[in-house]
Amino acid sequence: MPTIVKYILVFFISMVPIIELRGAVPIGVTYFGLNEYVTLAVCIIGNMIPVPFIYLFGRKILEWGAKLKHGSGLFKWVLQKGEKAGKKLTANSEKSGAFIALMLFVGIPLPGTGAWTGTLAASMLDFGMKKSAKAVMAGVLMAGIIMLIISLFAKAGITSVSDLF
Repeated sequence: MPTIVKYILVFFISMVPIIELRGAVPIGVTYFGLNEYVTLAVCIIGNMIPVPFIYLFGRKILEWGAKLKHGSGLFKWVLQKGEKAGKKLTANSEKSGAFIALMLFVGIPLPGTGAWTGTLAASMLDFGMKKSAKAVMAGVLMAGIIMLIISLFAKAGITSVSDLF
């Protein structure tokens, strides 16, 4: 597979909810063997592209979907997850400020956190588009660096183990 195709795949993987750049960076670095820094940049851009759309339209679409006759369960579940994340951000913001709370929420690569959930929570709390985008960007950068470090350790370990056989 040509290198450009690999970068395009990593770019689109980083846009997918739940996987985001947390999955795209390790795939690009360890599985595809792409340049670490280019992969990180591609993944950050890919992860950030949905942010303004999620902020502007995410809540409206979820509220509309929750009213549907069939299939409303998923929409309700996502709304509840966003509201729960919003409450967590609000509780943390009393201590450290909303910006830092949102940045850490997005930046610590744990299941259920990330740009999608963080942006949705910020939109539900009316943090403001500009402030939310900056905090999410800082968090995505933080998560990307963490995942790059983990990927580099994994790549070094994989190389070492393969040398044994």
